[in-house]
Amino acid sequence: MSNQLSIPFKKTSTIPLRQAFRDYVQISHTDTHPEAFKWDIDRWEQLRKDATSEVVHVSKTQALISYNAQLTFVLTKLPVDIGLKVPYSEAFNSSAAWISIPNLAYEQASVLFNLAALYSQLALAEDRSHPEGIKRANAFYQNAAGTLSHLISSALPTLSRSLDDSTRIDELSESFLRSLEFLMLAQAQECAWQRAVMAPPLSNSLRKVASFYRLSTSTARESGTGQAFPTEWLAHIDTKYHHFEAAAQYRKSMDDLEASKYGRELARLIEGRAVAKRGYDIARRAYSIMDIIDKNIARAERDNDLIYHQDVPPISALPVVEEISMVKSAVPVGLQDPKAVVGGDGVILGDLVGWGAKVAVDIYRDRVGNWLKEEVYNRVNELDSSADYMLQELSLPASLEALEKPVGLPPSLLRKAEVVRLEDGPTRIDGSIENAELLASRCRDILNQAMDLLDQEASEDEGVRKNAAKDGKMWDRLPSYEANIELTNKESRYRQMLDHACESDEHVREKWEQWEEVITRLTWNEEELEGWVPSSTIPTGRSKDPAKIQTQVHARALRVHLEALDDLRTARAQLAQRAQRLADADDIQPRIMREAAVVERWTEIEPAMFENTLDQEMNKYQKFKDGIEEGADKQVELIESIKARYEQFIQSRRDDQSVKEREHALQSLDLGYHKYREITRNLDEGLKFYNDLSKILIKFREACKEWVRLRRDEMRWLSQSLDALRLEDDDLPTPKASSTPLHDPEPEKANVLKSPLPDASHSLPPPDSDEWESTPFIAPRPPSGPAAGLRGPSRRALEKQKG
Repeated sequence: MSNQLSIPFKKTSTIPLRQAFRDYVQISHTDTHPEAFKWDIDRWEQLRKDATSEVVHVSKTQALISYNAQLTFVLTKLPVDIGLKVPYSEAFNSSAAWISIPNLAYEQASVLFNLAALYSQLALAEDRSHPEGIKRANAFYQNAAGTLSHLISSALPTLSRSLDDSTRIDELSESFLRSLEFLMLAQAQECAWQRAVMAPPLSNSLRKVASFYRLSTSTARESGTGQAFPTEWLAHIDTKYHHFEAAAQYRKSMDDLEASKYGRELARLIEGRAVAKRGYDIARRAYSIMDIIDKNIARAERDNDLIYHQDVPPISALPVVEEISMVKSAVPVGLQDPKAVVGGDGVILGDLVGWGAKVAVDIYRDRVGNWLKEEVYNRVNELDSSADYMLQELSLPASLEALEKPVGLPPSLLRKAEVVRLEDGPTRIDGSIENAELLASRCRDILNQAMDLLDQEASEDEGVRKNAAKDGKMWDRLPSYEANIELTNKESRYRQMLDHACESDEHVREKWEQWEEVITRLTWNEEELEGWVPSSTIPTGRSKDPAKIQTQVHARALRVHLEALDDLRTARAQLAQRAQRLADADDIQPRIMREAAVVERWTEIEPAMFENTLDQEMNKYQKFKDGIEEGADKQVELIESIKARYEQFIQSRRDDQSVKEREHALQSLDLGYHKYREITRNLDEGLKFYNDLSKILIKFREACKEWVRLRRDEMRWLSQSLDALRLEDDDLPTPKASSTPLHDPEPEKANVLKSPLPDASHSLPPPDSDEWESTPFIAPRPPSGPAAGLRGPSRRALEKQKG
C-alpha cells in the first residue's frame, strides 16, 4: 500500500462552446461574423477534449499545458463571462453537485488544478523501489507543487475577482491549494530523502519533510477548508508529520551520541518518543520508529545513569533541528512561457478585437453622453428655465404685446397656441396621466408579487418548524424573517420610492386641474382666441403726450432686450445641436484599434490603457461648454438690464384698465403655455421613471424567486436529514455531518447525526511499514443511501444570494 497521496481529477462534461461564442460575437462584435472564427472554435473544442480526458500518461501533461496557454491568450480577448456555463465536479467529493458557472477563468483554474493532479498521479505511479523511479517521482511532485503555485499566483486572482459573493469554491481557494502544494512538497522531500537512504539520512532533511506535512495540515485547518479533504487524508498527513518529526529527533540524537552529548541525546529521544506517541494515537497501530526509539532510550538511560551522569535538559533548551530543503515548487516551463508552447500552431481568436479595447470604446461613448448631458444639455435647460422664470415674473412679453397690439393676437402667442393645438395638449396630458397610473399600479403589483413569494416561503418555513418541534427537533437555520432581511429592506426602499413618485404624480394632477381651462383655451382657433382676449383703447397713432412717448421708448428698449435674449437662446440651442451632431459622428474605435494592435500580443488589454487617448478625444467637446458659459455671463447682464428697463416701463405707462385686462388675458395664455410644457415634461419624466423602475422590480422579483428556491431546496435537504434520524436501523451508512445539521433541544434523548471518523488503523499502515509500498492508497468512497452525502446550501451562501 502506497504511503503517499495523489490528487484526484476534477471531472467535467462537454460545453456548448460554439453557440456561446456565436451569441457573444453577435452581441458584442456587431461588425464581425462568427463564421470568421470557425477554425478557432474547432481548435478550441479539440484542445478542450484532449485536455479533459481522464488518461493518466505523461503525454497528457502537454495537452493540458497547451490548452492553458491558449486560454491565457483567449482571456486577453474575451471577458470571463461570455454566457458559457463551465461545469466541474469537486475533486474530493465527486458525488456532490457539480459547480457550473459562466466563467472562463474558472475553466483555466480547473485545467491547472487537473494538471497538478496529473503530475501527482504520475508520481504515485512510479516504482520507488529503485533510484530512477524515486527521481522521477520527486520531479513529478515538484511539478505538481509548481503548478499549484502558478495557479495561485496567476489564474486564481482573476477567478476571485470575477466571482460574486454567493459563489464559493473551496477547492479553488488559496488556502486549500496552498495546503496541497505543501503536501506535494512534503512527498517530494520524502522522495529526496529516500534517494539518500543508502547513506545515513540527515536529520535536517527529515525535519523538512515533517515541516512540509505540518504546513499542509495547518494551512487547511486554520483557513477552514480542511472539510473539503477526505477525513483519511488529514489523518494520513498528520501521521506522516509525526513520523518524520520523531525520525528527525532520533537522527539528531545519534549526532549528539557521536559528540558525547549524552544528556542531549536522551532529551531528543524522549521528545521523539512523545511525538511518535501522538502519531500512534492517530494511526492506532504500532510502528517501528517507536520500537527503535524505546530501545535507544533504555540504552541511553542505562549508560547515563551508570557511566556519564549528564543532566538531561528540557527539549526547549536544545537547539532546534535546522531544516534543509532539497525540493522546490518547480513551475513547468510551459506555464511560465505560454507563447513558446503555442509556437507556430497559431493562437485561438488571434484576429478578434480584445474585450478591453471594446470596453474602452463603450466607456468613451458613455463618458461623452454623460458629459454632454451634465455640461451641455442640463446647463442649457437650466439657463432657459432661469430666463423663462424671469419673464413670467415680469409678465413679458405679454405687457409689451398688449401695448403694441391693442387688438388682435401677438404672433408669438399664435405660435404657442398652434403648438398646443397640433399636439392636442389636453388629450396628451390625460393620456400620460392615465399611463402613469397604469405603470405605477404595475410596479406595485410586481412588488406585491415578490412579497407574496417571501410570505409564502415564511409560512412554509413556520409550518415545517412546528412539525419538527412535534418530533422533538428544531431547524438549525435562520427563520425567514431574519434570513430575508436584505430582501425586505430592499422592498421597503422600493415601496418608498413608489410612494414618493405617486405623491409627485398627485402634484402634477393638481397642477393640471388648476391650468386645464387655460391650456384647453390654447387649443381654440385664432378667431375664438381673438374674441376671448379684450382689446385696449390705446391709440396706435403718433402721440404728443410726453408720458406716452416715454412709454414707447421703454417698450422699444425692452423689445430689443427680449430679442437679444432670444438670440442667446438660439445660440445655446445651436451649440447643443452641434455637440450632438459631433457625438453622433464621433467614432473613436479606429484609433483604439490601432493602439491596441501595437500592444504586445500576449498582453491582456485593459480599458485603463487607453485613458490618455480618451482624455485627448474628450477635449474637442470643451468648446461647447465654453460657448454656453460665455452666453450664460451675457444672459446675467441682459436680465439685469431687462429688469431695470421694465421698472421704467411700468412707471411711465398710463393707468388704463382696458390695457390691464388685455395684458392679464395675454399673460394668462402665455403662462398657460409654459405650464403646459412643464406638465408634459413632468409626465414624460414620470413615465420614464416607472418604466425604469419596473425593470428593476422585475429583477428583484426574480431574485426573490431564486432565494425562495434555495430556501426550499435547503428545507427538502433538512427534511431528508430529519427522516434519516427517525430510522433506527444501523445498517444504513452514516453520512458526513451536514453544513446545516439538525440539533435536538434535548441531546440525551435525540438521535444525533454524527460525522463518521473511522479508526485510521483500518486503512493506514504505519509510515515505515512495507505495506506503504505494496498497494495503492484508495480514498474511501462517500457513503450511499438515503442520508448519504447530505450537503445543503450554507446559510452564508443563502444570505449573500438573497440580494
